[in-house]
Amino acid sequence: MTTPGATAQGPLALFLDMQAVERGAGANTLDAYRRDLTDLADFLAPRAIATADTQALRDWLADLSARGFKATTVARRLSAVRQFFRFLYAEGHRGDDPAAVLEGPRRGRPLPKVLTVEEVSTLIETAHARAAEVPAGEGEAAGKARAEMLKRRRTAAVVELLYASGLRISELVSLPAAAARARGDAILVTGKGRKERLVPLSDPARTAMAAYLDARKAAGLEASRWLFPSSGESGYVTRQQAARDLKELALAAGLDPAKLSPHVLRHAFASHLLAHGADLRVVQTLLGHADVSTTQIYTHVLDERLKSMVRDLHPLADE
Repeated sequence: MTTPGATAQGPLALFLDMQAVERGAGANTLDAYRRDLTDLADFLAPRAIATADTQALRDWLADLSARGFKATTVARRLSAVRQFFRFLYAEGHRGDDPAAVLEGPRRGRPLPKVLTVEEVSTLIETAHARAAEVPAGEGEAAGKARAEMLKRRRTAAVVELLYASGLRISELVSLPAAAARARGDAILVTGKGRKERLVPLSDPARTAMAAYLDARKAAGLEASRWLFPSSGESGYVTRQQAARDLKELALAAGLDPAKLSPHVLRHAFASHLLAHGADLRVVQTLLGHADVSTTQIYTHVLDERLKSMVRDLHPLADE
């Protein structure tokens, strides 16, 4: 007689192989599938996961909620289970799909955190003020002063560039040095799926980048292939370091550090553009979104502007 473990392991291994070979799933995705399906297998034990019925899957979903998992986590695990049983059915390992009728937890799409224009202005002004106040120093102190100047000018450039371009932080920190030299009024960005897009830059962003490049040259980093070089394994500043620098800047600006992250500045870029009349499709292109539905999350900022337009311009508004 086949053991439950062997029964479960065969289809699960085949499913993971299919995800890796046919769909090109990466190591992190495969690990997530394995964890989610192993959790279900542990819940069903000693019954084999491949023989589970719909009620057993419902009991597992209820158990996840009882263990305090967030709706987003439950939904992700349910997605893995749905794909697994769809695979079993398609490959003829079973004659039905017990996960097909399952409903996931209801969850509203969270609105992105957004800074006001005034808060962004305060942040940028603080970044430039901090970069201007670093003392020159002498001897060993001069080296430390150059390092601090480089860090502060880098932070100012990062803030200006994020808010001026809406780049993902991973796109920004991995920019090659050539991005700053190719065209003065725009940078070429390689986004998700290796897709390239040309992103225009504002005058303040170009000025901040030029000041940073001067500090980079003074620090002896002019030869680096990366725009934001570091001594780390990747050769450029990490996303985590950029985020820590922004938290430090928020404190200096008197803002709540919990409100600020690189992605929040990307949200601010999109929301403020839309609030001032930018076309949704244009913002989609600038953000590098493949689907406009992803960009539509930012349209919440338009509610008040649209209401005021109807109130002020509609011919029957005063009746």
